[in-house]
Amino acid sequence: MPTSRRALAAAAFLSLVLPLSACGSGGDGGGSTDASGKVEGDITFQTWNLRANFKSYFEGLIADFEKKYPGTHVKWIDQPAEGYPDKISADAAGGTLPDVVNVSPDLVAPLAKAGMALDLDKAASTYRSEYLAGAWAGHQVPGMSGTYAFPWYLNTGPLFYNKSLFEKAGLDPAKPPKTYAELFADALQMAKKSDGTIATLANVPTIEDFGRYGVRLMNKEGTGFAFNDAKGVELLTRYKELYDAKALDPQALTATPESSGKKFLTGAVAMNPGSALDLDNFKKNAPSLYRNIGITDQITSTGHVNMYVMGVMVNSRTRHTPAAVAFAHFVTDAHHQMTFAKKVAIFPSTAGSLNDPYFTKQDGTDETRVRIAAARSLKTAVNYTPVLFSDQMKTALRNEVAKALQGKESPKQALDNAVNAADRLLQQG
Repeated sequence: MPTSRRALAAAAFLSLVLPLSACGSGGDGGGSTDASGKVEGDITFQTWNLRANFKSYFEGLIADFEKKYPGTHVKWIDQPAEGYPDKISADAAGGTLPDVVNVSPDLVAPLAKAGMALDLDKAASTYRSEYLAGAWAGHQVPGMSGTYAFPWYLNTGPLFYNKSLFEKAGLDPAKPPKTYAELFADALQMAKKSDGTIATLANVPTIEDFGRYGVRLMNKEGTGFAFNDAKGVELLTRYKELYDAKALDPQALTATPESSGKKFLTGAVAMNPGSALDLDNFKKNAPSLYRNIGITDQITSTGHVNMYVMGVMVNSRTRHTPAAVAFAHFVTDAHHQMTFAKKVAIFPSTAGSLNDPYFTKQDGTDETRVRIAAARSLKTAVNYTPVLFSDQMKTALRNEVAKALQGKESPKQALDNAVNAADRLLQQG
């Protein structure tokens, strides 16, 4: 993973594809799914570009584990961010996959399908209650029973909004929109009041928006996508209305996080996701915006915001299953997650941790304001990004959404095309 605070905080946004075809037999097998035996033996632990900034943390964690379980030895391997999925793919095919591996849900899915990720619902179900339900479900794979990684750290982001722009549009700045219905109504009013000069949003809908709107994203078998149903068409139709009314920024079709952030900074857009780092930027470069900044939860019509989750997977073919499971749990237990969360802007996935004063008590700083807002919403958050939804699929969806907003295709045709493209990619995988 990237090493900066901003990049690590956003690392769980990565969606990298590990081809199923790359997962071979994994060597001569020999692993056991029984984690109840004595915790002993040599295991290997692989992280995702964390050594540069967190070397002492992980060395201390490993030393503590080895002290707790005499007779164990953990070899720590840290891989660079670039090419990480390819490295996992090659190790899986060559039978050299480490015993315990730092993964994201999309990396778990092909390994689980290839039988190389240990099913924790069978091997470690005793630990399940220690984690937030939504986080534990983050490494489940559609069409398969089981959970294939311990949830590690989480991330999400609140929305910033410009109270001054809301007030000028005749909207109550103390009551920002919470649901998509409220968002659409407020956005249309703001566009009308400003004669189309102020947009509320600067980004087109993503797969997470469809999830937060309540659209069924995949069939229950995990064999095909379903976001082209009536509710999905309804969402894209409403976005088309925003686009036509200039309530959605005209440049949203090609927007990047940086470009949409600049739009918000200059007052051309009324709402935008962000982090504590953005608040500091506003304070220095846009003091009038900073004085009028509001912080609210992500827009959702399901009652649950979106979370991004990282995990720790156990290789099903490890020769030391009790030690591998014990270490993966050790890395992700409440104590160690809280310790790690205080070193970098991430959130623990363990139940009750988000009630810690660190995530609930204001101290007057911008960082704490954002941290508390995000932590509050994470308690019941859901990972809406399907674990089988690849970067190529995201591109296909974005291209079709653009055609619908421009009027080149109907919302229904655009989503049919996106689903067909995603299904083809899924079958190719």
